[in-house]
Amino acid sequence: MDFTELIRNRESIRNYDSTRVIPIEVLERILEAGRLAPSACNIQPWKFIVISSPEMLAKVRACYLKTWFRDAPHILIVVGYKDESWQRNDGYNSIETDIAIAMTHLILGAENEGIGTCWIENYNPLILRESLDLKENQVVFGITPLGYQKQGFKKAGNKKRKPFNEVVSIL
Repeated sequence: MDFTELIRNRESIRNYDSTRVIPIEVLERILEAGRLAPSACNIQPWKFIVISSPEMLAKVRACYLKTWFRDAPHILIVVGYKDESWQRNDGYNSIETDIAIAMTHLILGAENEGIGTCWIENYNPLILRESLDLKENQVVFGITPLGYQKQGFKKAGNKKRKPFNEVVSIL
């Protein structure tokens, strides 16, 4: 699939087959896409955590109570190190930009492998922090389920976006 087709095809998926575990080599290719993402001054202030064990899935799933989230056989958590990321002279910290780029790479990497994702920010950070036993300098910046869709699932295929001329200026 070419890159433009990949972008057009990607959708947030809320349908997962809990019985289909993603092979480790597929997970590694997805994680490699995130690892190769650019960051300010190439600091790479992140860690990618894949939750796959039943015990950890039970703990982590408590942070977001949607039924479809519970069906995903894996959950990817992107943790950033705000104290390690690049800072501009005026105090701007690049961590959120760096993590957003990495998360986008991960999600597009998953789409390329036929794996569904749904970038989630509406989780309970305290439950997640406790479940993962995160250090003080570690901040969760996003989570996504990872999984194949249930048999018969069809994507909506109706990206609703503003018109090109409304969001683009060429000066």
